[in-house]
Amino acid sequence: MYVSKHHALPEPGEAQALIEAYPLGAWVVPGTEGLVANHVPFLLDRSRGPFGTLMGHVSRANPVWKQLPASGHSVVMFQGPQSYITPGWYPGKQEHGKVVPTWNYAVAHAHGAARAIDDEHWLRDMLARLTAAHESSKPRPWRMTDAPADFIDKLLHAVVGIEIPIERLVGKLKASQDEALQDRLGTVSGLAAEGSENAAAMACLVERAIQPLR
Repeated sequence: MYVSKHHALPEPGEAQALIEAYPLGAWVVPGTEGLVANHVPFLLDRSRGPFGTLMGHVSRANPVWKQLPASGHSVVMFQGPQSYITPGWYPGKQEHGKVVPTWNYAVAHAHGAARAIDDEHWLRDMLARLTAAHESSKPRPWRMTDAPADFIDKLLHAVVGIEIPIERLVGKLKASQDEALQDRLGTVSGLAAEGSENAAAMACLVERAIQPLR
């Protein structure tokens, strides 16, 4: 991924935080007939490795886990807030007209060698942790023990674990950093006026990127 100096996330913790907030990863791995892409909700264990380790699972019927090369690398792409940016929000449009549309986004790319784990105990622990991470904010969190044990056992046999120790982690935040300050402020106002959750999230990222300039 190309990352200009304006848009780099220099701290691994920022990219890790994006992964935890938007855990559905687009996982691309070389297969026997070319690149294979799957969308997998990953759990990030920050304590394992310099950049953490991704853990997830796929259906046993999905051939990707059988095609994983012993040393081949893959990449998982995590997409955070994203939004089209209209030049109509820029004061510069009225002043000089030298403005064009763009697209703002936040992403993290995790690179590493993936391996399949066909182990019931590993899967049970990983799925319990993954579920807990997403159920913690619910009024009555669901737990695996809420379902019949034989039902869970049957489902466990239908999936295979995926583990990817992250060897390289690249974060990118394109949040109008290379625009004039007045146009960046116009972008914050324009996004906030749209009223959507996604636009509000991007407005916060643009505003945060402005803070050091004030």
